[in-house]
Amino acid sequence: MIRREEYLNWLKSLQDKQLIKVITGVRRAGKSTLLELFRDELLSQKVKKSQIQFYNFEEEKNTDLRDWRKLHQYIEEKLIPTEMNYVFLDEVQKVEHFEEMAASLATKPNVDLYITGSNAFLLSGELATYLTGRYISLHILPLSFQEYSQLFPDEQNMERLFLQYMNTTAFPEAASILVDNPAAVDVYLQDLYDTILQKDICTRYEIRNTVVFNRIVKFLFDSVGSLVSATNIAAQLEKQGTMISVPTVINYLNYLTKCYILYPANRFEIKGRRLLENNDKYYVVDLGLRQAILGSSISTDIGHRLENVVYLELVRRQNGKVFVGKQRDCEVDFVVQKYGGGLEYYQVAYQVAERPEVLERELRPLRSIQDNYQKMLITMDPMSGDIDGIRQVNVVDWLLDNRGSESDTSL
Repeated sequence: MIRREEYLNWLKSLQDKQLIKVITGVRRAGKSTLLELFRDELLSQKVKKSQIQFYNFEEEKNTDLRDWRKLHQYIEEKLIPTEMNYVFLDEVQKVEHFEEMAASLATKPNVDLYITGSNAFLLSGELATYLTGRYISLHILPLSFQEYSQLFPDEQNMERLFLQYMNTTAFPEAASILVDNPAAVDVYLQDLYDTILQKDICTRYEIRNTVVFNRIVKFLFDSVGSLVSATNIAAQLEKQGTMISVPTVINYLNYLTKCYILYPANRFEIKGRRLLENNDKYYVVDLGLRQAILGSSISTDIGHRLENVVYLELVRRQNGKVFVGKQRDCEVDFVVQKYGGGLEYYQVAYQVAERPEVLERELRPLRSIQDNYQKMLITMDPMSGDIDGIRQVNVVDWLLDNRGSESDTSL
């Protein structure tokens, strides 16, 4: 079992604080495992088993507890009045009106509550209304490359391992299967895809024309790293003989991002420091999932797949919001608007060594930015260095660097 140290440290830093810890992420990203690891951490601190209540609502044995009043009573009866009680509710969205139960438990000074769910609607609507100011959220992604490398301790060639990481999967269970049974991975990923689309989206939102919906998903998977809009998606489908309204496409995009199968990167005008309303990019939660659905050759589209890896890592490091940058007539692959203030700029290219025209093309957008915030060019080339104040770094070195990004440089 891979210890998700950064996520564990986040949970440990909030232990015993009067905030509900809400953990979200796509199915099979490792939310349940994280809760189990944290439960083990509590036991290692000499917390007694009787102080811990753990319920996974995908398990058949907990089906009767999906009534929130019955669950609330059941939990209350097991609370130890003189001790801190740790309550874990895994996949809690399966409990109808769970937010009322969570709000009630959150009022008890001797309850430390942790809940997980597989879509962003967990943090919208009623939950946000009931728990305003009383919860803090943690978003989990599949394995980082650093975590993935722990599954292959005998592999000394990190570049070779990175290519495997980019061409297979980062879902924890699937990556573990890869060690012993690579042929089973595509079956696992196809089943996971079917579950997410059918159970989390089509059934929930009563999507009847699943054929058209799947076409849209495949179009977006195939368009990773390219600017798209609901209007051009509808236009592309119309060319193929399928009529669909733009509002319906917008709804589908919303469902896909809320279930964390796709991540949107909005466009950000660097000079004006404002978001642009037309055209976004979308990145897939796992490249192996994309590979299993599209069936494309792993030798193709490496630039966009590399861009996908970098985008997810920027999101994973939680330094700020990640956008696609627009600088006059140039595009900056990623702009990170940091939570503490300031910006970071990233260009991603497969290889620029011995290709001066490509190097110049990638540097041009960064050179045009007239501020002193960090600018970085990430490539597969082995060299690192500084080019006119722009830091060039090998992607494997960057992914294995715990420090993330450098400190801000003031304007």
